[in-house]
Parts: sequence; C-alpha cells; structure tokens
Amino acid sequence: MIRLTSPTMLRARLLGCVALACALAGCDGRGGEPGAATTASDAGAKEPAQDRREAVVVRLGYQKIGTPYLLKDRADSLKKALGARNASAEWVEFQAGPPLLEAMRAGAVDIGHVGETPPVFAQAGGVPLVYVATDPPAPKAEAIIVPKDSPITSVAALKGKRVAVNRGSNVHYLLVRAIEKAGLTLDDIQVSFLAPADARSAFESGKVDAWVIWDPFLAAAELAGARTLQSGEGLVDNHLFYVARREFAEKQPELLRTVLDEYQSLSRWEGEHVEETSKILATSSGVAYEAFLLSERRRAFGLLPITPEILRRQQEIADTLHRLAVIPRQIRVEDAFLPAAAYGDVR
Repeated sequence: MIRLTSPTMLRARLLGCVALACALAGCDGRGGEPGAATTASDAGAKEPAQDRREAVVVRLGYQKIGTPYLLKDRADSLKKALGARNASAEWVEFQAGPPLLEAMRAGAVDIGHVGETPPVFAQAGGVPLVYVATDPPAPKAEAIIVPKDSPITSVAALKGKRVAVNRGSNVHYLLVRAIEKAGLTLDDIQVSFLAPADARSAFESGKVDAWVIWDPFLAAAELAGARTLQSGEGLVDNHLFYVARREFAEKQPELLRTVLDEYQSLSRWEGEHVEETSKILATSSGVAYEAFLLSERRRAFGLLPITPEILRRQQEIADTLHRLAVIPRQIRVEDAFLPAAAYGDVR
C-alpha cells in the first residue's frame, strides 16, 4: 500500500535533511565555506599582536672610527633586541658627520653619531634632528697641527697661511675658537675646506700649512711627526652626540631606547678592551692600530644624558657661528631636544 505524505510533512523532512547535512559538513550557518568562520576566528585569537604590525627597519648612520661601527661588527645583541620588537637594523656608512645629517634630512638615517658642530649646521639648515645622548667630552681628541719642520710655532703665526678643515665638523668650531683667542679672524687665514683623506694628502704634500683634525687621524699624524699648535683643551668640549630623526624619535621611542641601550653596553665594553677595539677599528678603516690605541687611551667611555648645561654649550657654538656668518640663521638649540620622557634617560 502506498502511503501519501502531505506537502507540509515533506517540507519539514527536507529541511531536517539539509540541517543534518550542514551539521555534518561544518557549515557556519551563514552560507560560508565549511569551517571558514571557525578557522578565521581561531587564527585571529592565536596571532600575536606584534605579527600584525609592519616590520620596522632602523637605519643607523655610522663612521668606521667609533662605537656605532663596533656595534655593527658585533651586532648579534642588537639584532636580537630589535627582533623582539619586530624590527631590524640597516647600517649606512659615512665619512663624516655633515653628510650623515644630510641623509637624515632625506629620511635615509634614523639614528646617527656625530661631533658637536655638525648638529648646529644641520639645525640651521632645517634638518629635523633631536639630541638623544652624548659621549663624555674629549677636548684632547682634536687639534690644529703643522708639519714637524714647519716654522709656525703659534696659532697667531697662521695669519695668511693655508689651513685645512672639514667644513661643518667639530674641528671647524675649534678653528674659530683658536684663531679668535689668538686675535685673528677667519678672514686672516686661507681656509681650505677638505675632507680628512684629501686634507691629509694636502698636509703631507705641503699644499696647506696647517690641518685641523680629530682622532684617530690626529693620532696618526702625531705618530708621523706632526706638531700640535693647539688642542681643544681649554677651548672646546668636543662632545660626540647621538642624534635621531625627530619623527623616528617621536613615533618609535622604544626602538630608540633599544639602540641606545646597546650603544651604552658596547661603549662600556670598548673602554675595558681598548686594545681589541683598536685592532677592530684599524682593520676596518685602514688607520694604523697604534693611532687608534693612542686615541682610545685619551678619551672617556659611556653614554651620558643630554643636560641643560650641554644644551647651553651647544647654544654657545651656534651663537658664535651665527655671529661670524658661518651658519645662515640664528637657531635655538633647545628646539632640537625632546623631553626626556619621550625616550627615557640614558642609564
């Protein structure tokens, strides 16, 4: 006997079958692919927050003659510290501070290590930098020198002479201070703006009468017989500053803190291992080991915080250079300093 089913009962049975099939297949109840909603939800719950952030590249400007280069050569600790914050380091080499800061203007460098005068020139030129830490002062690490057989025996005797200096570098300010103390002006001497390599060649060939230079090039020249007319002692502090691109310092304070901590650790290591440090730097730069050893032994180590007194001394440099029309405009050095809370004090 054939049993007839009413339309209502038929629809109910069909809906029941569909529901059972969906349950067995794992439908999400919203027409999605089987298991899709559950998988996405689980992935979102399990994915660490840092994995969803875009990786950051911290661009470190350095020269082959100091602590940042050493960190590049021994970068495992920094690599791990940055990696924990989903970041990595990119190293950018420069011959001196001024071009490093020009690269910072272009956004190609985030953190750099430069002398005390380059930041003044850079700020006057509109580079968006901030001071974040400093090395201890090293006034004996720069000087005005002459060849060993030169008849010049005083800074005053440089009147009318040819003097080589790297424009915008720390020794530029030393030259200004030294000739003013001797009663001269920049107009009384013939200034040749030369990078260290070119200045050394001009000095050794007699094309210039004096050279204003910093360690280790100073130490190398002294070991070759050059005489010192005037060191920075009593005239300048000769700080080396750690500076950062302002936007980077404001947006990435934790990464800035990480890099400074690594620099601090390495600077302390450097002070305890001057011979090993000198060997590493000599190999990288082509400057003699003995020159690095001499320069390492006449400087102090460890990063220091930026203080009101340091900013005041930097302002003196800026005011002097503006008075002599060496920089194009008056600047307020304090404008290139972020409150310590923005990136923490150097420990």
